[in-house]
Amino acid sequence: MSDVSLSDKDFYQYKELLYSIAGIDLSIAKKSLVSGRLTKRLKATGLTSYGEYFQLLVGGNQPDEMQTAIDLLTTNETYFFREPKHFNFLRDTVLPNHPMRSQFRVWSAASSSGQETYSIAMMLAEYMGGQLWEIVGSDISMRVLDKARNGNYPIAQAKHIQSEWLAKYCLKGVGSEEGNFLINPKLRSRIVFKQVNLNLVLPDLGQFDLVFLRNIMIYFDNETKQQVMSRIVGKMKSGAYLMIGHSETLNGITNSLDAVAPSIYRKP
Repeated sequence: MSDVSLSDKDFYQYKELLYSIAGIDLSIAKKSLVSGRLTKRLKATGLTSYGEYFQLLVGGNQPDEMQTAIDLLTTNETYFFREPKHFNFLRDTVLPNHPMRSQFRVWSAASSSGQETYSIAMMLAEYMGGQLWEIVGSDISMRVLDKARNGNYPIAQAKHIQSEWLAKYCLKGVGSEEGNFLINPKLRSRIVFKQVNLNLVLPDLGQFDLVFLRNIMIYFDNETKQQVMSRIVGKMKSGAYLMIGHSETLNGITNSLDAVAPSIYRKP
Protein backbone atom coordinates (compact mmCIF):
# COMPACT_ATOMS: atom_id res chain seq x y z
CA MET A 1 0.00 0.00 0.00
CA SER A 2 2.87 2.39 0.60
CA ASP A 3 3.47 2.94 -3.11
CA VAL A 4 -0.21 3.54 -3.99
CA SER A 5 -0.81 7.14 -5.02
CA LEU A 6 -3.93 9.12 -5.82
CA SER A 7 -3.69 10.39 -9.40
CA ASP A 8 -5.26 13.66 -10.49
CA LYS A 9 -7.75 11.64 -12.54
CA ASP A 10 -8.76 9.63 -9.46
CA PHE A 11 -9.01 12.78 -7.36
CA TYR A 12 -11.40 14.45 -9.80
CA GLN A 13 -13.58 11.34 -9.83
CA TYR A 14 -13.91 11.55 -6.05
CA LYS A 15 -14.40 15.30 -6.26
CA GLU A 16 -17.34 14.88 -8.67
CA LEU A 17 -18.83 12.07 -6.57
CA LEU A 18 -18.70 14.11 -3.37
CA TYR A 19 -20.16 17.13 -5.15
CA SER A 20 -23.06 15.11 -6.57
CA ILE A 21 -23.93 13.64 -3.18
CA ALA A 22 -23.14 16.37 -0.66
CA GLY A 23 -22.66 19.53 -2.73
CA ILE A 24 -19.11 19.83 -1.38
CA ASP A 25 -16.66 21.23 -3.91
CA LEU A 26 -13.14 20.06 -3.07
CA SER A 27 -10.18 22.00 -4.43
CA ILE A 28 -7.08 20.21 -5.69
CA ALA A 29 -5.42 21.35 -2.45
CA LYS A 30 -7.51 18.67 -0.71
CA LYS A 31 -5.93 15.87 -2.74
CA SER A 32 -3.71 14.72 0.15
CA LEU A 33 -6.73 14.77 2.49
CA VAL A 34 -8.69 12.49 0.15
CA SER A 35 -5.70 10.17 -0.21
CA GLY A 36 -5.01 10.03 3.52
CA ARG A 37 -8.59 9.42 4.59
CA LEU A 38 -9.28 6.67 2.05
CA THR A 39 -6.01 4.74 2.43
CA LYS A 40 -7.39 2.55 5.24
CA ARG A 41 -10.47 1.71 3.17
CA LEU A 42 -8.29 0.37 0.36
CA LYS A 43 -6.58 -1.88 2.89
CA ALA A 44 -9.89 -2.92 4.48
CA THR A 45 -11.45 -3.84 1.14
CA GLY A 46 -8.33 -5.57 -0.21
CA LEU A 47 -8.08 -3.25 -3.21
CA THR A 48 -4.82 -2.02 -4.66
CA SER A 49 -5.72 1.35 -6.18
CA TYR A 50 -7.94 4.37 -5.59
CA GLY A 51 -9.47 3.76 -9.03
CA GLU A 52 -10.61 0.28 -8.00
CA TYR A 53 -12.07 1.64 -4.79
CA PHE A 54 -13.97 4.30 -6.73
CA GLN A 55 -15.47 1.62 -8.96
CA LEU A 56 -16.51 -0.29 -5.84
CA LEU A 57 -18.33 2.79 -4.55
CA VAL A 58 -20.20 3.64 -7.74
CA GLY A 59 -21.06 0.01 -8.50
CA GLY A 60 -24.18 0.37 -6.38
CA ASN A 61 -23.71 -2.86 -4.43
CA GLN A 62 -21.92 -1.40 -1.39
CA PRO A 63 -24.16 1.30 0.17
CA ASP A 64 -22.50 0.86 3.58
CA GLU A 65 -19.07 1.41 2.04
CA MET A 66 -20.37 4.51 0.26
CA GLN A 67 -21.60 5.88 3.60
CA THR A 68 -18.21 5.13 5.14
CA ALA A 69 -16.40 7.00 2.36
CA ILE A 70 -18.75 9.99 2.65
CA ASP A 71 -18.24 10.00 6.42
CA LEU A 72 -14.47 10.11 5.98
CA LEU A 73 -14.49 12.86 3.37
CA THR A 74 -16.96 15.21 5.07
CA THR A 75 -15.76 15.24 8.67
CA ASN A 76 -14.52 18.66 9.80
CA GLU A 77 -12.70 19.95 12.87
CA THR A 78 -14.89 21.23 15.66
CA TYR A 79 -14.59 22.01 19.36
CA PHE A 80 -16.63 23.28 22.29
CA PHE A 81 -17.68 26.95 22.23
CA ARG A 82 -15.94 27.59 18.92
CA GLU A 83 -16.29 31.24 17.79
CA PRO A 84 -17.42 32.50 21.23
CA LYS A 85 -18.89 35.76 19.91
CA HIS A 86 -21.82 33.72 18.61
CA PHE A 87 -22.49 32.30 22.05
CA ASN A 88 -22.20 35.76 23.61
CA PHE A 89 -24.76 37.05 21.10
CA LEU A 90 -27.05 34.13 21.94
CA ARG A 91 -26.78 34.89 25.66
CA ASP A 92 -26.98 38.68 25.48
CA THR A 93 -29.35 39.33 22.56
CA VAL A 94 -31.28 36.29 21.35
CA LEU A 95 -32.40 34.68 24.60
CA PRO A 96 -33.42 37.84 26.51
CA ASN A 97 -35.76 38.77 23.65
CA HIS A 98 -37.38 35.37 23.24
CA PRO A 99 -41.03 35.18 24.43
CA MET A 100 -41.18 33.49 27.83
CA ARG A 101 -43.96 30.99 27.06
CA SER A 102 -42.75 30.03 23.59
CA GLN A 103 -40.54 26.99 23.03
CA PHE A 104 -37.07 27.92 21.79
CA ARG A 105 -35.88 25.63 18.99
CA VAL A 106 -32.32 25.50 17.69
CA TRP A 107 -30.90 23.64 14.71
CA SER A 108 -27.19 22.81 14.68
CA ALA A 109 -27.20 22.05 10.96
CA ALA A 110 -23.62 20.81 10.58
CA SER A 111 -23.16 19.38 14.04
CA SER A 112 -20.28 17.00 13.28
CA SER A 113 -19.38 15.07 16.45
CA GLY A 114 -21.59 17.18 18.68
CA GLN A 115 -19.35 19.74 20.36
CA GLU A 116 -21.28 22.70 18.91
CA THR A 117 -24.62 21.14 19.77
CA TYR A 118 -23.71 20.45 23.39
CA SER A 119 -22.21 23.93 23.74
CA ILE A 120 -25.60 25.35 22.75
CA ALA A 121 -27.35 22.97 25.14
CA MET A 122 -25.22 24.06 28.10
CA MET A 123 -26.02 27.67 27.36
CA LEU A 124 -29.76 27.08 27.06
CA ALA A 125 -29.81 25.00 30.23
CA GLU A 126 -27.93 27.75 32.05
CA TYR A 127 -29.86 30.79 30.86
CA MET A 128 -33.38 29.58 30.01
CA GLY A 129 -34.24 28.17 33.41
CA GLY A 130 -37.48 26.20 33.20
CA GLN A 131 -38.44 27.48 29.77
CA LEU A 132 -39.12 25.01 26.99
CA TRP A 133 -36.28 24.44 24.52
CA GLU A 134 -35.19 21.83 22.03
CA ILE A 135 -32.11 21.29 19.85
CA VAL A 136 -31.82 19.31 16.64
CA GLY A 137 -28.28 18.38 15.62
CA SER A 138 -27.76 17.12 12.09
CA ASP A 139 -24.94 15.99 9.83
CA ILE A 140 -24.50 13.98 6.65
CA SER A 141 -22.08 11.61 8.40
CA MET A 142 -23.53 8.74 10.42
CA ARG A 143 -20.13 8.12 11.99
CA VAL A 144 -19.88 11.54 13.62
CA LEU A 145 -23.57 11.45 14.60
CA ASP A 146 -22.90 8.24 16.54
CA LYS A 147 -20.07 10.04 18.35
CA ALA A 148 -22.37 12.96 19.06
CA ARG A 149 -25.10 10.75 20.51
CA ASN A 150 -22.56 9.09 22.82
CA GLY A 151 -21.41 12.48 24.12
CA ASN A 152 -18.06 11.06 25.20
CA TYR A 153 -14.95 13.21 24.64
CA PRO A 154 -11.26 13.34 25.63
CA ILE A 155 -10.74 15.61 28.63
CA ALA A 156 -8.40 17.77 26.51
CA GLN A 157 -11.49 18.99 24.64
CA ALA A 158 -12.91 20.48 27.83
CA LYS A 159 -10.49 23.43 27.85
CA HIS A 160 -13.04 25.85 26.36
CA ILE A 161 -15.83 24.84 28.78
CA GLN A 162 -16.20 26.97 31.90
CA SER A 163 -15.15 24.99 34.96
CA GLU A 164 -18.55 25.53 36.60
CA TRP A 165 -20.34 24.21 33.54
CA LEU A 166 -17.95 21.29 33.24
CA ALA A 167 -18.89 20.25 36.76
CA LYS A 168 -22.58 20.93 36.21
CA TYR A 169 -23.20 19.42 32.79
CA CYS A 170 -20.45 16.80 32.38
CA LEU A 171 -19.33 13.66 34.16
CA LYS A 172 -15.66 12.83 34.70
CA GLY A 173 -14.64 9.45 33.38
CA VAL A 174 -13.30 6.85 35.81
CA GLY A 175 -11.74 3.43 35.36
CA SER A 176 -11.61 2.53 31.69
CA GLU A 177 -13.01 5.98 30.87
CA GLU A 178 -10.33 7.89 32.76
CA GLY A 179 -9.10 10.77 30.63
CA ASN A 180 -12.53 11.30 29.10
CA PHE A 181 -15.68 13.15 30.09
CA LEU A 182 -19.33 12.42 29.34
CA ILE A 183 -22.08 14.93 28.68
CA ASN A 184 -24.71 14.57 31.41
CA PRO A 185 -27.47 12.18 30.21
CA LYS A 186 -30.16 14.69 31.24
CA LEU A 187 -28.64 17.28 28.90
CA ARG A 188 -28.17 14.72 26.12
CA SER A 189 -31.85 13.83 26.36
CA ARG A 190 -32.79 17.36 25.26
CA ILE A 191 -31.13 16.90 21.85
CA VAL A 192 -32.27 14.96 18.81
CA PHE A 193 -29.54 13.97 16.34
CA LYS A 194 -30.60 13.24 12.75
CA GLN A 195 -28.82 12.47 9.50
CA VAL A 196 -29.59 15.33 7.10
CA ASN A 197 -28.05 16.05 3.70
CA LEU A 198 -28.29 19.81 3.17
CA ASN A 199 -27.87 19.22 -0.56
CA LEU A 200 -31.27 17.47 -0.78
CA VAL A 201 -34.86 18.38 0.04
CA LEU A 202 -34.92 18.70 3.83
CA PRO A 203 -36.97 16.37 6.03
CA ASP A 204 -39.75 17.71 8.25
CA LEU A 205 -37.73 19.26 11.05
CA GLY A 206 -40.22 21.93 12.07
CA GLN A 207 -39.44 25.62 12.38
CA PHE A 208 -36.52 27.11 14.29
CA ASP A 209 -35.75 30.27 16.26
CA LEU A 210 -32.00 29.91 15.68
CA VAL A 211 -29.89 28.02 13.15
CA PHE A 212 -26.15 27.40 13.41
CA LEU A 213 -24.70 26.75 9.93
CA ARG A 214 -21.04 27.37 10.59
CA ASN A 215 -17.93 26.53 8.61
CA ILE A 216 -19.66 24.31 6.06
CA MET A 217 -20.59 26.67 3.23
CA ILE A 218 -16.91 27.31 2.50
CA TYR A 219 -17.01 23.88 0.86
CA PHE A 220 -19.94 24.78 -1.45
CA ASP A 221 -19.88 26.66 -4.74
CA ASN A 222 -22.22 29.66 -5.13
CA GLU A 223 -25.03 27.72 -6.79
CA THR A 224 -25.04 25.13 -4.00
CA LYS A 225 -24.86 27.86 -1.35
CA GLN A 226 -27.96 29.51 -2.83
CA GLN A 227 -29.87 26.24 -2.88
CA VAL A 228 -28.85 25.32 0.66
CA MET A 229 -29.72 28.76 1.99
CA SER A 230 -33.15 28.63 0.35
CA ARG A 231 -33.84 25.40 2.21
CA ILE A 232 -32.45 26.73 5.49
CA VAL A 233 -34.45 29.97 5.36
CA GLY A 234 -37.58 27.89 4.80
CA LYS A 235 -37.01 26.27 8.21
CA MET A 236 -36.61 29.58 10.05
CA LYS A 237 -39.41 31.34 11.88
CA SER A 238 -40.01 35.03 11.29
CA GLY A 239 -37.48 36.83 13.49
CA ALA A 240 -35.19 33.80 13.68
CA TYR A 241 -31.41 34.15 13.64
CA LEU A 242 -28.79 32.40 11.52
CA MET A 243 -25.14 32.12 12.49
CA ILE A 244 -22.47 31.23 9.93
CA GLY A 245 -18.69 30.92 10.23
CA HIS A 246 -16.65 34.11 10.64
CA SER A 247 -14.85 33.38 7.38
CA GLU A 248 -18.16 33.01 5.49
CA THR A 249 -20.59 35.52 3.99
CA LEU A 250 -24.08 35.51 2.49
CA ASN A 251 -23.34 38.39 0.12
CA GLY A 252 -24.79 37.44 -3.25
CA ILE A 253 -26.24 34.24 -1.80
CA THR A 254 -29.61 35.28 -0.37
CA ASN A 255 -31.69 38.43 0.04
CA SER A 256 -34.05 36.79 2.53
CA LEU A 257 -32.04 37.65 5.65
CA ASP A 258 -30.82 40.88 7.20
CA ALA A 259 -27.26 41.18 8.51
CA VAL A 260 -27.28 42.20 12.18
CA ALA A 261 -23.63 41.56 13.13
CA PRO A 262 -20.60 39.96 11.49
CA SER A 263 -21.62 36.39 10.50
CA ILE A 264 -25.06 36.81 12.15
CA TYR A 265 -28.30 37.25 10.18
CA ARG A 266 -31.99 37.58 11.00
CA LYS A 267 -35.11 36.66 9.06
CA PRO A 268 -37.53 39.63 8.89
